[in-house]
Amino acid sequence: MYTVLVVVQVILALSIIGLVFLQQGKGAEAGAAFGSGASGTVFGAKGSANFLSRATAASAALFFAVSLSLAYLVSQRHESSSVVDRVSQPAAATQGVPDEESVAPAEPSDEIPE
Repeated sequence: MYTVLVVVQVILALSIIGLVFLQQGKGAEAGAAFGSGASGTVFGAKGSANFLSRATAASAALFFAVSLSLAYLVSQRHESSSVVDRVSQPAAATQGVPDEESVAPAEPSDEIPE
């Protein structure tokens, strides 16, 4: 399930990038008034703004939903992937720090140091 959602998220991300690149900027409407009015005839009289903006909004909503699903799935995993959790405890002994078991308790003596 996790792998499928990651693949869907990558596809949605690429589609959002493509849809944003296909859209015309606000300044392109001013250029159409001076003779290049054929730029928006592929998608109809209104141009591509309505279709592309709706497709971008739908892709963004799906991307958001898949992101939340992936976050939930990762939070439910019980295995730890933290580097701190992977550090082994015996490594401290190799750095000159004595283990609790290797240190003998001090024996009480009857002499009082002066």
